[in-house]
Formats: sequence, C-alpha cells, structure tokens
Amino acid sequence: MSTRLASGGRLIDRTRTSPFTFNGHAMTGFAGDTLASALLANDQMLVGRSFKYHRPRGIVASGPEEPNALVGLGKGRFFEPNQRTTTTPLQDEATLTSQNHWPSLEADIGALNQILAPGLTAGFYYKTFIHPRPFWKHVFEPFIRQSAGLGKAPTEKDGDVYEHLYAHCDLLIVGGGVAGLQAALAAGISGARVLLIEQTGHWGGRVPVDGAQIDGQTADDWITATVAELESLSNVTLKRHTQGSGVYDHGYVLATELPPDHVAGSDSARARLWKIRAKQVLVATGAIERPLSFAGNDIPGVMLAGAVRDYVVNWAISPGARTVIVTNNDDAYRTALTLLDAGQEVPVIVDAREEAQSELIDQLRVRGVRILTGTAIAKVKGGKRVTGVALCAMNTGGSAVTEIIDCEAVAMSGGWSPAVHLFSHCGGKLYWDDARAMFRPDPARLPTGHDGQPFVRTAGAANGHFDTGAILHDAVAATQAALKLETAPIAPSQAQDPAEGPIAPIWVMPAQARYELRSKMWLDFQNDVKVSDVQLAAREGYESVEHTKRYTTLGMATDQGKLSNINGLAVLSQALDKPIPEVGTTTFRPPYTPVPMGAITGEARDAAFQPLRRTPIHAWHGTHGAHWEPVGHWRRPYCYLRDGESIDEAVHREVKNTRQALGFLDASTLGKIIVKGPDAGRFLDMLYTNMMSNLKPGKCRYGLMCTENGFLTDDGVVARIDDDTFLCHTTTGGADRIHAHMEDWLQCEWWDWKVYTANVTEQYAQIAVVGPNARKLLEKLGGMDVSNAALPFMGWIDGTLGGFAVRIYRISFSGELSFEVRVAANQGRALWDRMMELGLHLGGMPYGTEALHIMRAEKGFIMIGDETDGTVIPQDLGLGWAISKKKADYMGKRAQQRAHMVDPNRWQLVGLETLDGTVLPDGAYAVGAGDNVHGQRKMIGRVTSTYMSPTLGRGIAMGLVEHGPDRMGEVIQFATTSGTTIDTRIVSPVFYDPEGEKLNA
Repeated sequence: MSTRLASGGRLIDRTRTSPFTFNGHAMTGFAGDTLASALLANDQMLVGRSFKYHRPRGIVASGPEEPNALVGLGKGRFFEPNQRTTTTPLQDEATLTSQNHWPSLEADIGALNQILAPGLTAGFYYKTFIHPRPFWKHVFEPFIRQSAGLGKAPTEKDGDVYEHLYAHCDLLIVGGGVAGLQAALAAGISGARVLLIEQTGHWGGRVPVDGAQIDGQTADDWITATVAELESLSNVTLKRHTQGSGVYDHGYVLATELPPDHVAGSDSARARLWKIRAKQVLVATGAIERPLSFAGNDIPGVMLAGAVRDYVVNWAISPGARTVIVTNNDDAYRTALTLLDAGQEVPVIVDAREEAQSELIDQLRVRGVRILTGTAIAKVKGGKRVTGVALCAMNTGGSAVTEIIDCEAVAMSGGWSPAVHLFSHCGGKLYWDDARAMFRPDPARLPTGHDGQPFVRTAGAANGHFDTGAILHDAVAATQAALKLETAPIAPSQAQDPAEGPIAPIWVMPAQARYELRSKMWLDFQNDVKVSDVQLAAREGYESVEHTKRYTTLGMATDQGKLSNINGLAVLSQALDKPIPEVGTTTFRPPYTPVPMGAITGEARDAAFQPLRRTPIHAWHGTHGAHWEPVGHWRRPYCYLRDGESIDEAVHREVKNTRQALGFLDASTLGKIIVKGPDAGRFLDMLYTNMMSNLKPGKCRYGLMCTENGFLTDDGVVARIDDDTFLCHTTTGGADRIHAHMEDWLQCEWWDWKVYTANVTEQYAQIAVVGPNARKLLEKLGGMDVSNAALPFMGWIDGTLGGFAVRIYRISFSGELSFEVRVAANQGRALWDRMMELGLHLGGMPYGTEALHIMRAEKGFIMIGDETDGTVIPQDLGLGWAISKKKADYMGKRAQQRAHMVDPNRWQLVGLETLDGTVLPDGAYAVGAGDNVHGQRKMIGRVTSTYMSPTLGRGIAMGLVEHGPDRMGEVIQFATTSGTTIDTRIVSPVFYDPEGEKLNA
C-alpha cells in the first residue's frame, strides 16, 4: 500500500496538518503536500477513470505532465474541474471529487466500454457515426454530447478574483531549477534586469532529489545560498508558483501565477496572468521522463521512476512497500537507491538492455538487488491497483513468462525528453539526438525576432544536458549568449554526477509483443490510445504524425501529449519503417499547462466585461440631469432633463438655445489618433479619400475613410500639427477600430513606411463651444485671439485660455459658429466648470447627443452609422468633392470603380420633408410603382435619419433614394408598418443656413 514514511520529506511541515476530503472521505495531509502526495499518503491509489474505456487510473507523475490524476476542487462558487493534483498545493479543508465515472469511482458503469474495446479502436467514430444518416441527429449526436468532456462544468458564478499584471525585463528565465538559478545569478551580476519564474513552490528542480553535490556542498545548501544572493540583487526578481504559459513574437511571454496562500472568496487573487515583455527569454524548464509501453502500464501503482523518487524525497511517500523498477536507462537506478535508503524493498530491477554497466548499477549490485538485463515486463497484474508483474525475455513475443513477482508498485523509466514546448512556441526547431534518444533544441535554428536575432534560448536539461555539472556550465554559457556579453560574468559552479551508460531506444516491451499485449499497452493514458491504435493508423494510411494524432486522439488529452507524444511517434516510425526524424513531431502550442479561464478574463467580467468609459466631465453630467445614451463603450448625455420636462422638450430646448445663444458639448469621446513620421502624409493619403499630405500646419481638413472594399467606414477632421505630425479625429465608436485598422495596414502591408500611431483619445478632454455667443465666451476667458483673422474656419491654434493650456480647433458639426477646445484630461473638468460659470450670463447651457444629431441633420451633415450601413460609398452621399482626383490611389479606390459601384441606379442622399410636417419613421422604405422581379412591391429608397426640427418647426429627414438628386421637388411615398403611406417631398439635404453665414460668423 502507499504510505507516509516515518521520517523525511524535504517539502512538508509535519507540525502542521491539513484536513481534506476526497469523494466525501475525510483524509489528512501536511502543509507542503500537493493534492497528489496527500492522496498517496492516504493510500488513495485509484483517483479517476480514463475517458474512453473508463479504466481505473492512478497517479503516474509528479508534475504538470500528469495525465490521470485530475479532480474537481472546491464546491459551489469556488468549484473548478480538472485540477491537476500533482501541481496543486494542498490547502486546509480542501474538497476533492474524482471525475469521469458513474455512479461511483469504484463501481463505474462506463467500465463496460472495455468489453466493447475490440470495436472501439482508433478512428472508430469516423467509421461508425456516418450510417445510417438519420441516426446522427437522433442517436449519435445526443450520445456524443452526453459523453464529451472531462469533469463537470461549474453551475454557479465564479466567486474568486483574478488579475492581469505586467512586467518588463532584459532577461526572463523560465524555470527555477539549478540551471535557472545559475543563469539568474550570472545575469544578475552582469547588471541586467532579470525575472526568474518557477512553476512550483520550491527552487532547485530535480537536483536535490537526485542527491547531487555542487561546489562541495549538498544541492539544498547550494540552492539556499544562491537564492539568498539573488534576493540581495535589486535588479533580480524571483517568483514562485508561476508557470511560463506561452512564448510569442518579440519577447512577449504569458505566465500564470497561482498564489498558494489564496483563500477562496477573499479579495486576494486566485490567479494572476502576467504579461511580460523581455528582451531575451531563457527556457530552463528541465526535462520530462517518458513512460514505457508494456501491457498494463496504466494500472494504478505504475508510476514514472523519477516521480517515485520525488514522492519519497520531497513528501516522504512510498507508493508501495515492494516496488519493481523497469527501465531502458541508468537514471531509474537512482530511484532504486532512494527506495532502499527509505527502507523500502526493491525485489528486482528489470532492464531491457542486453548489457548494463555503470557506477549506479554497481551500487545496486553491492546492495544485493537483483538486476535482470534483456528482460521485459510481459504484463502487470492487478485491476484497481498493482499486485504483481509477469516477466519475459525482451526479444520475444511475451508468451513465455519467465517469472511472476509480487509487488505493490512499478517504477518505469523510458528515458528523458527536454521540455522544449516554450522554445517551440515561436518557431524554435528541434533535432533528433540518436545517441540520447530524444528531440532537443537545434542551436542553429533558434527563434528570431524582427531583426533576425535570436531572442529565445534553452539551458540545462531543457537543452539536452542531464549531468549536473554540464547543466550549470550550459546555464552560464546560455546567459552570456543571450545578453551578448564578451566574457562570462561568473564561473559556473562545479558538480560531478556518476557516469551513466547509454540508453537503449526501446519503445515497446517485449520487442515482438503479440496483439493481445499491444492492445493493452497505453500511450495516452487519459484518452485510452494504445500502441495497437497507432499501428492501425499506420496501416490505414495515416503516415503523418499530425494525421495520426487526430485519427487516434494521441496527445490530445489535457496533458497535451507530454507523456505520450514521443513514444507515440516512435511507435509510428517503427510501424512505417521510417527514422524518427523523418516522422517528426507534432506542433507545440500555448499554453504549456492549462490556464484558468478566470485568469484569461481577469477583471473583464460582470459590469467590467465591457468597461464603461467615462470622460473627465462625466460626473458633472450625472449631477445635472443627464439622460444617458450608450455610444460604444462610453455613456454620453442624450439630453439634460429639468424638473417636469420630457425628453423631447429637453432636446428641443437645447437645440434652440444653442442656435440662439450658447451651447456646450462634451466632445471628449471623439477619437484622437496621432499619426507621426516622415511617411505620415503618404500614409494618410492612402487611408483617406482626399489629400492630406498637402495640408499645411495649423490647418484642418474633413476627410472620409473607406475600407478596401470601397465602403465608407469613418469620417472626421484631420489637423496637421507639423511637417511630420497629424492628429486624426474619428467618430466616438470608431477610435479603437480605426486605430487597429491603421496598425493592421502599417504592420502587415506597409511595414517599411516610417509611420507611428498613438491613440490618445483619453489623454485629452475636448469641449465644443457652439452658438452666436461662442466667441464672446472665449474672449471672456481671455488669453487668446480667436478672431476670424487669427483663427479662421478649419484652422487651429495653441495657447493659454483662461489660464489653461489648450488647443482650439475652429470646426463645426452644428452649422453654428463653433470652437472645439482641447485640454489635458486632468484639466477638463476645471475648464468645463469655468466655462459654465462664465457662460451663464451669455445664455450658455450644455446640450446632449440628440441635439447634436438634430443640428447636424438640419445642416445636411452625414453621420457614420446612420447614413452609412457598410454598403454605402461616398459618392452615394454626394461627397464626391471629398474624393481627390490628384491621387493615384487610396483605400477603396479600385473597389469603387467596379460596375456595381458606378451603377447610375444606386440610391443617393437627399433631404425629405413630409407634406403634413410630421416625422418620418426611422428606416422607412420608399415605395415605387409596380413590383420588383420577385413579385414584391418595388422599393426605391429608405430613410437614414429623421427628426422633428425645433429650428424649423417641422419634421425633416435624410435618406437614400433612387436618382434622388435628379428628382428635387418630386413627391414620393414612404410605407409605414400600419400599411399606410406618407407623402414626402424630395428636397435639398441642407435645411438650415444653406449659405453657411452662421458658421462663418
């Protein structure tokens, strides 16, 4: 049985017990335990069921490569499925539930699938679920949906808190083993900014478990001293419980921190997603031990030899009083020595190699342990736990069993593979090291940045070095190369491990195993993929390892093939009779280990899912009767309600007051994008339909922006600041979208143009001062000349207005004399308050978005999203004057020359007035004579904007009408939902001040 040893356990605190439950059964562990070590301490060998056959599954590993021991953790609002027990620290009162079974873990009805196993081979679903066709909808799909997935999805809202944090460094080191510590020390002493992250709660990795001596002291002592020295360096940051999740281009790395002291439901973060920008990345993630493929290698109690060593040394756990070792390399002999030192029995070491000679092996022989070379495990005996093993000669089919040995555990080792996942995420390539039987990073094909220089390197075991001395030396060399140092900043620490004999590349035992055994040799423990499945895929023509992966689901479990991929591709290479390098590997993709969805979301949930954006003047609006309107992520005042006033009455009051006296609009939400660089003018000429490169500094120009398909997507005023700098105004809802559009073209198409953009929308407050008294207010504030001569229409000036540093644009969206005053965001409220105070005697009052819309419609100004719907081009809106005839090209020009775009029958913009003065329904369609080709009533136009004009005292509208500009004065009919029509006259879209006298006052 699995037990806690009476002494030892370098990571546990025996003075602090931690009670927990597993499937309702009370158990106890120690502080420092993982969930896995705590379960083993309570002899809980059976922890789950496999996905397809529901076979019993036990703990097989001790790290993130664990495929079996996944549990539901917590309850209610704090329940999370699929928590990997080997990496999750034990907390007091933890609630664990096993997964993928019914009605219970011990008695699972799904285990009947094992009887059907001969018919459920690789790809059976592709062959089964297609006939008869009606079965798919009514039988197969419901069954698959019911069976899919591992664990149970939470049923209650997540009660925990998650955070996003950011870090910048010269060198990011992922992995806090001795390689990572040595590299961090070298980099730290060189003066570089260093961030070292480690996925577990302890430093040093495997070396303390393996008992190495470094610089004449124990590994634990060396680690303690090194960590203390690193903590004394102000330029080095150390973080534990932080897993490197993904490495991306340009040194961008995501890491997931899972604080071990988090208390469910507290204000502390359950998980933190770190977004790291590093000049260089050093991957020191160690290596992953491979299992061996023999019949029954999935029975609870069969574990990786290195994991057995970890549990004995770190947590004082013995998986069994009698443990059989099976291996094809020398490293497993360390596990035998560790078990013997802990007082456990090793009845035999099964070594598949014909010859085995090394210092480690000699140590076992001296201690009287039987070592059987050229031998294999024919079959593991047991059901829900190991009871024994049957042995046979390696080079046989496994029929002739030579010996049966009783045991409680099996420690297997098929060799080690460097953990190259992060190195591979952004293009690092591997090569096959035949002598070591592993893929390792290719130093000639490192991931490179935009400058062609490497920015990701590996060190230590992740680079294929397993001797402690070589690991330490490689860490210093990799640091020197990453930081481009002429000399190494420190001499590497010295260590010497016992020499090891060569590994034998053995993937299946026994070598000529018959089908009965191969169909019980498991490669992917979670997804129930067997050696026989991969061989079947090869026979059926799936020669690509990627195709085999998808056909068999090999490596598609939650461990993402960490234990199964190398063995699987080796079996495939043998089945295809091709070398392993020719078969290749599957693609490693982020994340390295699963990231909680809450960590990905961070604070973007509930009310913050789409954060509410507020202008610097937002609070003032809220206390002065603002009736809010959502505009993109913003809330803007639709109008300002007074006591006893309806919304329509408030809107009409605001329009009349602005036209007659003075109005204030909070225009801070308008997009403001700086475009800067020697090629800025050239860039804007391509984005806008009209010329921007010939705009003079101090001047503004209205511009239209189209998509590459020719359709109008945004408009706004562009101001030229200096020879290399422009400020582009966009619509409120378009700022982020247009900025992304700019960056998309700059990065993907015109990457060599010298142009830089910055979205500064929220850096500034902007106040529109509108109406006949607008200039009087600015003069009252004082400090700047805002006369026509000093500031003509479509010009701008910088200066100090009433003590505020401002920029004033002379632009208008209302048709009235108008100035837009821009000020730093932190001064926006103070300037607004001052304007409201001084404007009171000039009839000043604020107006909202609806008054803004009415006034622009009275002037015939278009609104993006009203007059446009993704199918409208500038020519439809009578904006041909804003399309340059001088430019050779602009975004959308060629699309606008297509036959459909130049069709004379396209609907065009006109003004609309009902004969009875009423307001047309928004979106109403105009009906023509006769029917269309589909037998439906012919439509000849539609309303795009419609309002009751308080200025004119009647309804006005704008719309797109077939041949509209040629039909001035004609009366057409617009249909209503009640079946009636409204007689409407086509007029000019400019209803108010057609000569522009007020605008130019």
